Amino acid sequence: MNHGRKAIFLDRDGVLNKLVPRDGGMFSPRALAEFELFPWTSSVLSRLAGHGYELVVVTNQPDISRVLLKHSELEKMHQKLRALTPIEHIYVCSHDSGDGCDCRKPRPGLLLRAARDLKLNLRSSWTIGDRDSDILAGQRAGTQTIFVQSGQQQFPATQTTTIVPDLDSATSYILNN
Repeated sequence: MNHGRKAIFLDRDGVLNKLVPRDGGMFSPRALAEFELFPWTSSVLSRLAGHGYELVVVTNQPDISRVLLKHSELEKMHQKLRALTPIEHIYVCSHDSGDGCDCRKPRPGLLLRAARDLKLNLRSSWTIGDRDSDILAGQRAGTQTIFVQSGQQQFPATQTTTIVPDLDSATSYILNN
């Protein structure tokens, strides 16, 4: 889609909010009490919105299909996210990796649906994520991509993306290029 507004597609966990230590690793929060934004999230998103970017969260939440996270708890987290930031649009894939859906990243279904729904120009948009699946979904949808190291992976498998430490650095990169 080449018409419409420019957007920033944002992965949620590890990009906007902190991961939670559990079972020897770092994972997505499963309760509102665990959901904590990075200190820079609100101000950075306000800067992007102020430069005319539509902000769209695109997030895989397989813990719903694994019955480890309730829809109601996820919605509480998203209400908090909307209350503390200028984010209005959140697209969720609740499927597990074996379900074969089109919306689970690295497939671009969530981004394509948001682009249709919101009349977004994918070529003038960016995808920011902390995993290869985020970057691949963005590339497959036709957006520019930025990998942030604040989340689950330190380096992407693909070298065809910009790598920065966090969302604040990603924002500076976008606004300066």
